[in-house]
Amino acid sequence: MDDVHSYRPIPNLSVLCKLLERLVSRQLLDYTTTAGLMPALQSAYRRFHSTEIAVLKVLADILHALDNGDVAVFTLLDLSAAFDTIDHAILLQRLETSYGIGGCVLRWFTSYFSGRTQHVRRGKSVSDIIVVLCRVPQGSVLGPTLFLLYMADLLWLIGHHNLRPHLYADDTQIYGFCCPTAAAQLQQQVSACIDDVAVWMQSNRLQLNTAKTEVLWCASSRRWYQLPRLA
Repeated sequence: MDDVHSYRPIPNLSVLCKLLERLVSRQLLDYTTTAGLMPALQSAYRRFHSTEIAVLKVLADILHALDNGDVAVFTLLDLSAAFDTIDHAILLQRLETSYGIGGCVLRWFTSYFSGRTQHVRRGKSVSDIIVVLCRVPQGSVLGPTLFLLYMADLLWLIGHHNLRPHLYADDTQIYGFCCPTAAAQLQQQVSACIDDVAVWMQSNRLQLNTAKTEVLWCASSRRWYQLPRLA
């Protein structure tokens, strides 16, 4: 493919490195889960939080609202190269302040991100080696777990707007319900939430893919005429 955005750097990790990462990832997940620090509405990369769980949770909430005569709005947000834009300094600070990780453990994570380099090889041609200043390594064992912890605060932000979130990997779902007469107000509420999410993404070095952002209204056939109309 000619599109450079279709390619992602993959770390070349040894078996010993993957084994060490698996041990650290297991301990990190056990600690955050036992301490209640891992959000329940964040699926992927851990047990009992699969694609099916995410779909069933969101679908059940929307269908329940429609059965009660309400209308629902469902927003899907997507990130561009999410794993590749994670800021190391922000992640380390979040591990310390939000998850209580310090001392030698925090120093280990600091060392984990330090000294990483990358280059591109095509045939016999090799690019210059550059230092990696951001990114959780794609193809690593520990990277997905760290990504979940990096994104956890987004759930609180969405809940602050009295909307319901659900995250799956780098995909974000935002939805809410209301009586048909309040649909216009709910539309403004969702719009304000998306604006704040975009600001949060920018401040955390993440890039929201507006081209793949979708907003869907859900209603029964009897309520369809009461939905807001786009200008």
